[in-house]
Amino acid sequence: MYPKLTMLQLYLIRHGIAADRNPQTYPDDTQRPLTDAGVKKTRKIAKRLAELGLEFDYLLSSPLVRARQTAEILVNAKLSATLEISAALAPGGDVQDWLNWRNSIPKTGKNGDVAIAVVGHEPDLGQWAEQLIWGEVREKLIVKKAGVIGVNLPDDGEIIGQSELFWLVPPRFLL
Repeated sequence: MYPKLTMLQLYLIRHGIAADRNPQTYPDDTQRPLTDAGVKKTRKIAKRLAELGLEFDYLLSSPLVRARQTAEILVNAKLSATLEISAALAPGGDVQDWLNWRNSIPKTGKNGDVAIAVVGHEPDLGQWAEQLIWGEVREKLIVKKAGVIGVNLPDDGEIIGQSELFWLVPPRFLL
């Protein structure tokens, strides 16, 4: 009998629809919130993810308001019990900083495998997925607002260029 291999599933989730960039209304872009429509749509998507049986052992969010609000909606939908804010997920964050965090967590989750969700921004999330899958940025994967990319990460060894895309879901398929 072979031992069960653990798998690390990473869900890259883009924040929901946010207020327009307007320096007069939001002089600090980090403070732009979700719109009412963004909240409504993100709640529907979170509900659908819960119906699909997703549950995250770890939920990390960018510190920007719109991402934190999206992550809080995921927590309220019971997709994760906790939420951690990570500066590595702010726009321009480095995938290597996130990987350093990932290396510090236990290798097994509640159901054996580990599921991690990160809420962040484009183009970073698409570029991170590309680096994990292909080892380089190709500017081919785009995460729509409130969309999800799922990537299986190898449990051991090199992660960059050795991961596997298993899910690329625009929000319209979850509504």
